[in-house]
Amino acid sequence: MKENRPNCIDLFAGTGGFSLAAKNVGFNVSAAIEINNHACETYRQNLIKDNSTKLYQKNILELAPEEIRHAHFIDGTCDIVLGGPPCQGFSVHRIKDAGIDDPRNKLILRYFEYVAVLKPKVFLMENVPGILWPRHKKFLDAFYAEGKKAGYQLMQPVTLDARDYGLPQRRKRVFILGIRSDIEFNSVWPPAATHGIEKEIEKNPSLHPWVPATEVFKNPVPDDDENNIHMNHSANLIEVFKSTPLNGGSRRDSNRVLPCHEKHNGHKDVYGRIDPTQSGPTMTTACINPSKGRFVHPIEHHGITLRQAARFQTFPDWFVFKGGLIAAGEQIGNAVPVKLGEVLLRTIAEGLNFKLDK
Repeated sequence: MKENRPNCIDLFAGTGGFSLAAKNVGFNVSAAIEINNHACETYRQNLIKDNSTKLYQKNILELAPEEIRHAHFIDGTCDIVLGGPPCQGFSVHRIKDAGIDDPRNKLILRYFEYVAVLKPKVFLMENVPGILWPRHKKFLDAFYAEGKKAGYQLMQPVTLDARDYGLPQRRKRVFILGIRSDIEFNSVWPPAATHGIEKEIEKNPSLHPWVPATEVFKNPVPDDDENNIHMNHSANLIEVFKSTPLNGGSRRDSNRVLPCHEKHNGHKDVYGRIDPTQSGPTMTTACINPSKGRFVHPIEHHGITLRQAARFQTFPDWFVFKGGLIAAGEQIGNAVPVKLGEVLLRTIAEGLNFKLDK
């Protein structure tokens, strides 16, 4: 391990999107914490290869941060704390006042309890845009208050879209960067977008066009890839897909109308095809289910496969998701996109004057 390689810990690690991004840019991931059994199986399969990372399959509320500090950082430094606390309580799909007192929201405060004990140079937290809604203000205010008390400067939350950084997917997420008050940070935060739409490129010729979804589908997948699977659909539903126009057709185009559609006419994207000429839809935890969004293959008559969903999240094809179709889909949808994580972590490394040459 290089002396100048930053050490980090990944909280709420999930399947390891943040961890893989960190390893790819040259970080040492000392430890990761995750409670979900299938996500841990995936993490072990792909990211525990050289024994440099210790995975704790435990409830973070029951695992004392002091134990992690003693095991991994007693003679060293924790440079970066990463993680995205479970976000269901902040989800855009929650209605009215749902989620205000969801106990999962309090996990963002547990995240900071780890920061307060490990005292990293910086920390980076990821969450859904719903965390910024007024109904959740008390949790975010508490997070910022704890940060200030512990001697951290917390940058304002920034909402970043993955497609602005070269990913083939529309995916907006909130990131909060905290910098310890005694640390000099020499990078612009957040990193400038590298991709954009035509009118933005006209103003800034250095930008590249958004990456279309077609990039996900152009390379074949080996038949022996265990993630090269999609949902089994009924014969009736396959006929619906066959009658749905290519390159972005929707439920309305297929004339599929269910009672729930009559009551909620806004669900226009469900059973829709992915338009390969545009950035792909946000990969959710139900990204392999066409009834939950625009997740039908652009030209074939079925939902996208796990491998295709993983490609939208920029996981490499060697990365195998365990637990079966539904569990793997949830892991993919919950993950931090790998290439977006790389962009953010390179910026942080530059700000801390780390040299990441491998």
